[in-house]
Amino acid sequence: MIVLNKIFTFCAAHRYHNSAFTEEENKKMFGPDVRTHGHNYTLTVSVTGEVNPDTGFLIDLGHLKKVVREHVISKVDHAMIDQDIDWFADKQPSTENLVVWIWNQIEPLLENGVLYRVRLQETPTIFTDYYGPGGLP
Repeated sequence: MIVLNKIFTFCAAHRYHNSAFTEEENKKMFGPDVRTHGHNYTLTVSVTGEVNPDTGFLIDLGHLKKVVREHVISKVDHAMIDQDIDWFADKQPSTENLVVWIWNQIEPLLENGVLYRVRLQETPTIFTDYYGPGGLP
């Protein structure tokens, strides 16, 4: 199996907060992340499929970049995720939820490739992988 990985970067802010919690409960649950803060994210989009024998490529990188830039990066870069993206109205803006949202933005639009994994790195020591609703193939 061949897996092609393309890396993108964006900067975004968020805060963790649950309106069902008191301020004290929010502070206890989320610590300093209850305050608005930002990250320089690294997004790795991994695609698999058959290599085209005529081009030697698995996917048209121009197409992949266009899909990710238009449907993900343009929406999250310099955004306040939990306020600017409606999908997060009732969800925490965690990397665990972000990878699901990113997958849903990309997967239906890909041509000549299958989305294999979305990896989102929030800090040098924290990243989340998502292999789609079915998990690993």
